[in-house]
Amino acid sequence: MKHDKKEQINKGGRKRKIDPAIYRYSISFNAQEHARFLSLFENSGMKVKARFIIACIFSQPLKTIRIDKGTIDFYMRLTSFHSQFRSVGVNYNQIVKLLYRNFSDKKAAAYLFKLEKETAELAHLCKKVLEIVEEFETKYITNNDAQ
Repeated sequence: MKHDKKEQINKGGRKRKIDPAIYRYSISFNAQEHARFLSLFENSGMKVKARFIIACIFSQPLKTIRIDKGTIDFYMRLTSFHSQFRSVGVNYNQIVKLLYRNFSDKKAAAYLFKLEKETAELAHLCKKVLEIVEEFETKYITNNDAQ
């Protein structure tokens, strides 16, 4: 009876691993080898150097991640443009409501005519943006995937 209670007592802490890594090896690099190792490690996208070394030793497939700052900048600007475009749409709706509320029909129609011209120009600009995005995706995204 006392023997069963001793096995059930939890002393806290982490659970033991089934197969702990207890064997350690040490390697030394010169400056050039170290720089090459670090660049390979950074390109792999892994966060733990030990796992990277194990993957290299046992020929496990390594993934390399290339971050293109131009692409990131393009998407950031595109996102900014999209938010501005949305805010223009919200303002457009508010302006139309205010025109009909505060002006006569003739005066509101005159202002709406001017607003319509600007809206057509904005739609043309939006089409150009979409063409640029499609061109960017075909040139850069598909070319980077092939590499």
